[in-house]
Amino acid sequence: MSAPVTLAQLGADLTAGRITSRALTDACLARIDDAAGEGARAFIRVHRDVALASADAYDRLRAAGAALPPLAGIPISIKDLFDVAGEVTRAGSVVLADAPPTPRDAPIVARLRQAGAVIVGRTNMTEFAFSGIGINPHYDTPRNPYDRATGRIPGGSSSGAAVSVTDGMAAAAIGTDTGGSVRIPAALCGITGFKPTARRVPLGGCFPLSRSLDSIGPLAASVSCCALLDAILAGEEYAPPAPLPIAGLRLGVPKDLVLDDLDGEVAHAFARALTRLSAAGARVEEFACPALLDIADINKQGGFAVLEAYALHRRLLAERGDRYDPRVASRILRGREASAADYIDLIDRRAAFIAAAGAQIARFDALAFPTAQLIAPPLADLVADDKTFFNANARALRNTSTINLLDGCALSVPCHEPGAAPVGLMLAAAAGADRRVLAAGLAVEATLARR
Repeated sequence: MSAPVTLAQLGADLTAGRITSRALTDACLARIDDAAGEGARAFIRVHRDVALASADAYDRLRAAGAALPPLAGIPISIKDLFDVAGEVTRAGSVVLADAPPTPRDAPIVARLRQAGAVIVGRTNMTEFAFSGIGINPHYDTPRNPYDRATGRIPGGSSSGAAVSVTDGMAAAAIGTDTGGSVRIPAALCGITGFKPTARRVPLGGCFPLSRSLDSIGPLAASVSCCALLDAILAGEEYAPPAPLPIAGLRLGVPKDLVLDDLDGEVAHAFARALTRLSAAGARVEEFACPALLDIADINKQGGFAVLEAYALHRRLLAERGDRYDPRVASRILRGREASAADYIDLIDRRAAFIAAAGAQIARFDALAFPTAQLIAPPLADLVADDKTFFNANARALRNTSTINLLDGCALSVPCHEPGAAPVGLMLAAAAGADRRVLAAGLAVEATLARR
């Protein structure tokens, strides 16, 4: 697959008349329709007629010299978790297929439309967003663009979102991230993904997994693409972030937990990236972060996702449990053994973790560690065996989920060699440091891109 085109380049091409929104949208829809491609697995619903009408409208406005919003006429995909007026939000499941259509767009969908996005469709995902793998037994699973001959997982839960971007079915995608569901597929598929501080982007009209951990973020070709989309989603006035100087950039690499048991390809790509960043003047420092060692004990009963998902799904499971993906249902059902006291203890322990970890990372501009500890494994192996699936799922989520528990923000940027298995380097910080993380990401992205 060729590298996705940035939103800035597409905007410049549209403004200069080198391409029309109609032609751009037609090309995305043709890739979705290609019987030899991944479109049927990447999308649950395609908004063909509305997308083409929107593209034509922006072409007419552009020809008339109208002032246009930043995404005017650019095709964007949205995850099947978001409400679209007049449609059923299935959340990647068949359990909700007969639910009533929603009367209005989710706030983030309305903001995308206001910004000019041509929404081409709703992308496939893990059922109810509950895994970092991306397998969906109801709608099939889109294949990772890397090594399609083998057929590897795309990462999840925003699986179709990532593949829609890598395969040119959308210029960018919007997903959700509760334990890594934007950053994992971005890393495993070789693109960029951003998880904002959760409270910056409204969650209304988004089918929840965990009210304590859910966040909404973009998957796209570059850091600057993610910065633009993040501002739109957050309802903020967009000001392009200036990259932090790479010389003197303070990057902290935790020695605890996040470097353990890495796949060889991940360890190699990450070490090579740190070497290049250090050579460019970044101050890369390994440091002890013992707060990370408490995470397993904090989550010993499944953590917020399990407890809060069970509270949401317990009636549906009782009525329609046989229609759930069994692997999703089994994880949710772990929450039925927890008490209110267990939940309150979890809230308190998270607050203590945020305080302790925040003190240990405060002196750095950003943390740096591998987004996922594994490269994308073969899909067939995980479909065939529960133990293999759950082991891979835990490994996929381990590093990213630390930042959700921290209530922080994080960016995944590709750091692998061309042609190698995709690997992501994650830059992360505590809550509210979104613009700093994006600015650091611009510097890291530019340094790693130099050959």
